[in-house]
Amino acid sequence: MSTKKPQFRKSRSIPWIPLAVVAAIVLAGLGWWRFQKSADADGGAYRTQAIDRGDIRVSISSTGTLSAISTVTVGSQISGQITEILVDFNDKVRKGDILARIDPSTYEAQIEQGNAQIASASAQLAQAQATYANASKLYERNVALAKQQMISKADVDQTRMAMEQARAQVNAAQAQIRQQTASTRSTRVNLDRTVIRSPVDGVVLTRKIEPGQTVAASMTAPELFTIAEDLSKMKIQLLVDESDIGQVKEGQNVSFTADAFPNRQFKGMVQQVQMSSTTTNNVVTYPVIVTVDNSDGTLLPGLTVNAEIEVSNQPNVLRVANAAFRYKPSDEALAAMEKQQGQGNGGSGQAGGGRGGMSNTEDLARIATSLQLNPTQQAAFDTALEQMKARAEEMRKRFAEQQSAAGAQGQGGSRLFGGAGGGPRSGGQGGGNSAQMAQMRNRMRERFQQQFGEFRATLDQAQQTKWDAAINDMLAAKRAPLYLLVDGKQKRVMVRVGSSDGSYTQVSGNIKEGDLAITGQQATGSATKDEKK
Repeated sequence: MSTKKPQFRKSRSIPWIPLAVVAAIVLAGLGWWRFQKSADADGGAYRTQAIDRGDIRVSISSTGTLSAISTVTVGSQISGQITEILVDFNDKVRKGDILARIDPSTYEAQIEQGNAQIASASAQLAQAQATYANASKLYERNVALAKQQMISKADVDQTRMAMEQARAQVNAAQAQIRQQTASTRSTRVNLDRTVIRSPVDGVVLTRKIEPGQTVAASMTAPELFTIAEDLSKMKIQLLVDESDIGQVKEGQNVSFTADAFPNRQFKGMVQQVQMSSTTTNNVVTYPVIVTVDNSDGTLLPGLTVNAEIEVSNQPNVLRVANAAFRYKPSDEALAAMEKQQGQGNGGSGQAGGGRGGMSNTEDLARIATSLQLNPTQQAAFDTALEQMKARAEEMRKRFAEQQSAAGAQGQGGSRLFGGAGGGPRSGGQGGGNSAQMAQMRNRMRERFQQQFGEFRATLDQAQQTKWDAAINDMLAAKRAPLYLLVDGKQKRVMVRVGSSDGSYTQVSGNIKEGDLAITGQQATGSATKDEKK
């Protein structure tokens, strides 16, 4: 009996070991679950959307009317009755083809009358020439007799006057012939105008006359036909609002649809932005001419079109939903956010967007790529870019030392390099009023000119123009605050804002693809927190 009791006690103690292990696992799982629930509660309080890459296409909508590039109105320079019409609507004509005829009988009669007057004037000329010849001979005889003193000087003067009168009659007859000839020639021109011919190659769009109709040409020529010179090339005149006209440039692509062909989209290109404005009901618009290829002859003159002018198309850019810019945290949250970011960076100039300098280098690299540099130019650019990075890092360290020495807390990064610079900034620019921002841009422009002066000197004229325009656009870009969700907490960053298509906006700065941008607060999460409090 004594040997069995110890065995019985030993077997009763064995089940407590696995129970203790199970209890430890349960407690650990409960702790992990509570921690995860707390983290999910913090992160789940906000609505977020990931920053991604995609295309940003910005367009301006307008309506207009299709028309031929060149339309010629054929009129009549003479009056008369239409005797024959040889073309109709939509007929193709060549330059010189006869379109219609006007009764020529009036002008034919005038030509016959003119020929008769010319013949009469010719007879009068012949008579005057004979009289002049007789007077000339008489004058010569009298001059000879006067030298022999056989006649008086008065007789000589009288014959000379008769000769001069006969010569004047000859000149008058010649002038009359020229006058009648010119009148007849004018009548012949009008006779030719009784035949209406096409001045260009094209298509007859309209015919405004009928056989037997009388046309009267007075101060203005009556319109008979309208001919479109070439319908393989057409144009659209769009009326663009004054608020959008500054974005429209020659050469921009245009897509449009017509109600006549609802399932088809056509293409065009901006040819001209006209300066003559039109005001209708206090709305100012400017005409924009768009050229269209109509080689297949589908489009017709007069069609109303709905067009979109593509003013910007940025492929595969970093973008964020527009709702993220409409989110504004409370003042308490902003204060806590700035304090935490300032302490976390230790005055290193990185709070709230310290990658602004890195953003500039990325933008500069993208600009250089668009210039299609040769090896020499690329080497000069790389050298200038490295020097700029080194100078930026040196300024960051110097600024951090100054902040540390002054005991500054939560002041954010250097504004020059995209730092937050303290609390919330008005106007989405990250600090200062408009005058201060203008001064800052001028200083940055001067610094870029110094830093990249040697590189710019290696560019040709076209590359320099493109480089200068891109630098100005980069410096003038708008900046706005964006709030990210990092480890369940809000983080404020300043980003450079680019084009927007109404749903997404191009951004660059202290962000990357995949970052979660806060677009709003969850109503249920907020209510749960309030109830717990």
